[in-house]
Amino acid sequence: MKNKEVRYIVADSLEVRADDEPPVIEGYAAVFNEETVIGDWFREVIRPGAFKRAISEKQDVRALWNHDANYVLGRTKSGTLKLSEDKRGLKIQIDPPDTQSARDLVESIRRGDVDQMSFAFIASEEKWPKNSKADEDKLPLRELIDLDLYDVSPVTYPAYEATSVGVRSAEDIYNDHLQSLAGVDFGDDDDAGAAAMDRDRACAAAELIRLTTN
Repeated sequence: MKNKEVRYIVADSLEVRADDEPPVIEGYAAVFNEETVIGDWFREVIRPGAFKRAISEKQDVRALWNHDANYVLGRTKSGTLKLSEDKRGLKIQIDPPDTQSARDLVESIRRGDVDQMSFAFIASEEKWPKNSKADEDKLPLRELIDLDLYDVSPVTYPAYEATSVGVRSAEDIYNDHLQSLAGVDFGDDDDAGAAAMDRDRACAAAELIRLTTN
């Protein structure tokens, strides 16, 4: 079973609605079609519809503070966390509890000290399209198509933690992709450059498998 992954969004994605009392926290936990470089191993983009199944299945998602399960801000099961997709991305709405930690967070968001979001997920469907000739010098691209969602979280220091315990590292993800290429049937490919690139990756995958099994 795959381990969870964590991603974040920055820049004015989180706010407290000024006209609501008790306060409501809202913003975006993820945005669509924006490329991010993950650990210098690959580029990544979330495609529209990636959260559609998770929302329709009413997956039991928590809203946490800094991904800390000791500080629960809301939950879809109880109706205190609402999730929706729009053209921009995954929109969240949290009705925080009347606790000291939640009140402190609300004040920090109002002051602008906390304005970033993060989310934890497992990719149930992903694609690694061939780089075009124009992008052949760029890192490989990973497209996230369908995700299982675990939690969304306002965060103080958003970052991609490649060494976090229980979180897939960028290297693990890329190595999984290389291993999947080891059995690729290349067949007839009109694009010789793309075919050569895939063969190189497959050879790298075969070498990786040899090293890990010896």
